[in-house]
Amino acid sequence: MAEKAPYWVVPVMRTGYGARGAVYLVVGTLALMAAIFGGNAEGTTGALQQLKSQAWGVIALWGIGLGLLCFMVWRIIDAVMDLEAYGTGLKGVVARTGQFVTGVIHGALGVWAIALALGIGTGGQGSKSWTAKLLATEYGPWIMGLAGAAVVGTGIYYFYKAYSEKYKSHLKRTALMERLDPAAKVGLVAHGVAVALIGGFLIYAAVTASPEQAGGLGKAFDTVRQVAFGRILLILLTAGLIAFAVFCFIEAVYRIVPARAGPDVKTLAKKAERKADPRV
Repeated sequence: MAEKAPYWVVPVMRTGYGARGAVYLVVGTLALMAAIFGGNAEGTTGALQQLKSQAWGVIALWGIGLGLLCFMVWRIIDAVMDLEAYGTGLKGVVARTGQFVTGVIHGALGVWAIALALGIGTGGQGSKSWTAKLLATEYGPWIMGLAGAAVVGTGIYYFYKAYSEKYKSHLKRTALMERLDPAAKVGLVAHGVAVALIGGFLIYAAVTASPEQAGGLGKAFDTVRQVAFGRILLILLTAGLIAFAVFCFIEAVYRIVPARAGPDVKTLAKKAERKADPRV
């Protein structure tokens, strides 16, 4: 781990998590309204396109886009410098690789949001195009299947993260943070469900060699809505994604970088340890 992180890492990190929260707030709110009042629940790109149609939409897109680029910078720097002390063992390498990949994904979404704000062509068939090209290659289905399995694994990790409360070791302890903790758990579980569904779509697309079977949040919403009690489940899922937005905002305010905060900062995890063992 780097002994001391660059001073600019913390504000960049906070900006990034704030932008990530804004994305999920927009997506979750629009999808929840569609679930309650009728209409199509849009995924990330569809929701941002709806956002652009608002009077303040272009400004919001610029803010979100630049913020997501900050999130990319934070995740990549965090992974490369090991600012959160994951180490160089197998688990640490997997965690840091995940940080790097999620950073790149959010950065790509940030570029897309800025392009949308500028009015540059952002056709909605991009994901279908690359999946079709990948499946047409010799090892494409295997690559997509493995990618899907990794995404499903990420979704399952969010469940574990909520259950184990590992996220608490990165959050500064305050009275408000303790009150918001239930929302953090709900948000992590809902995000895990959505991510696991997206991974499942990739696996199914690989098995059937059908690129149209792949999809993102929009497809996840459609899939949930089509099952028994789908409308109720969709309401729960979208409300959960709003809770995940709250969790992102929590991270924007209360997340700490150990390489800058030092060992004396009181976290939620330390409080839990004291409850379990008064000697701690």
